[in-house]
Amino acid sequence: MIRAVVWDVDDTLFDYTTADREGMRAHLAAEGLLAGYSSAEEALLRWREVTEHQWARFAAGEVDFETQRRDRTRVFLGREMSDTEADAWFRRYVTHYESAWSLFPDVLPVLDALAASHRHAVLSNSSLHVQDRKLRLLGVHDRFETILCAAELGVSKPEAGAFLAACDALELSPAQVAYVGDHPEIDGRGAADAGLLSVWIDRGGAYATLDPPEGPRRIASLAELPSLLRADTRFGAPSTFG
Repeated sequence: MIRAVVWDVDDTLFDYTTADREGMRAHLAAEGLLAGYSSAEEALLRWREVTEHQWARFAAGEVDFETQRRDRTRVFLGREMSDTEADAWFRRYVTHYESAWSLFPDVLPVLDALAASHRHAVLSNSSLHVQDRKLRLLGVHDRFETILCAAELGVSKPEAGAFLAACDALELSPAQVAYVGDHPEIDGRGAADAGLLSVWIDRGGAYATLDPPEGPRRIASLAELPSLLRADTRFGAPSTFG
């Protein structure tokens, strides 16, 4: 029986992709940097590529959280910068980014629907400083018993240790915990391999062209989650994969 739900944050509860795009678009305009690209879309694509590469270095333990932020700035701008300069540039971006923060519209309804029946926690590959503040500003911090992040845990998803740390914090076995995240491998396969009920939310069919990984249950909206948790399909009921 599933007694708790552990949540990813970015692009699961919080619309990170939209906030990042809109925040960076406004930041580049304010910094006068759009002229260096053929279009705003080209600049945003480059920022996304740099972000994904540097984030992978952090997740692999090659650099710490602050270093990946500074290196994102240096690589994107293509020039040497002191830590102070890189931090200042990134802080100016964050101002624009935070102005675009929002929850997905299906988040509050599902948290309300599951409030009485399940415990809730967060497991993110970010840092506690970032996600704690984000969840407070978005008005949902008090919905979660505990918030765990890779920067403080010293282990990142998809490693089993990250998911098991969340189970330990709740004092539940993996079989009693569901994990909900947006990435098919980092969240979906990682949680399934760790023994949790893995729920992969594929909003808008972003990964429709990929073969679904074995293990996670695929949903398109969090509105599907309550019935899935009641069914707990790991042990013989039909899969939610189409």
